[in-house]
Amino acid sequence: MLEMLFVVAITGVIAAIAVPMMANTMGFLHLDGDARDLRNTVSLARMQAAANFVQARVFVDTSVNGYHIELQNGAGWAATQAGITYLSASSESYSFGLVSASPPNTQGPILQAPACLNNANPPTAIANTRCIVFNSRGIPIDNTGAPVGTYALYLTDGSTVYSVTVSATSSIKLWRTQPTATPAWVQQ
Repeated sequence: MLEMLFVVAITGVIAAIAVPMMANTMGFLHLDGDARDLRNTVSLARMQAAANFVQARVFVDTSVNGYHIELQNGAGWAATQAGITYLSASSESYSFGLVSASPPNTQGPILQAPACLNNANPPTAIANTRCIVFNSRGIPIDNTGAPVGTYALYLTDGSTVYSVTVSATSSIKLWRTQPTATPAWVQQ
């Protein structure tokens, strides 16, 4: 009986140590997976634009923490069949938090991609959105159709910040840093 109590006590101590560590690990894995999914969606939008010879964009709705791909047709922008992908944890958001500098050789001042435009004539910005748009050759473009290489989308849960950056050559990279005023970005 004494041996059994001793085993139960040791198991309790190990569980008391492991449970908080497991919660931190699960939070990191959720954010890491969401950042990689977002990077893959941006890559897919670029490929769909080039394959279908149309403009494509990643439409991020920050009010619901979701994103999807839209293709431009004769009537304007239309969502693809894939549907909306939501961030997996309520603690995550499209933000760079305390981070004050963008990943190296990507942007000047740190900022999210610009707001998406609606199908109105003339188009106007849609509140609580962010878009990365690709032309029919898979090159990132701004709202005037000019090539641009400074777009980025940032994700954070308060303990880590991820950035998906798009260069003028259509290179899509994923970066990670701790949320500090002087970040140490690491390409993933």
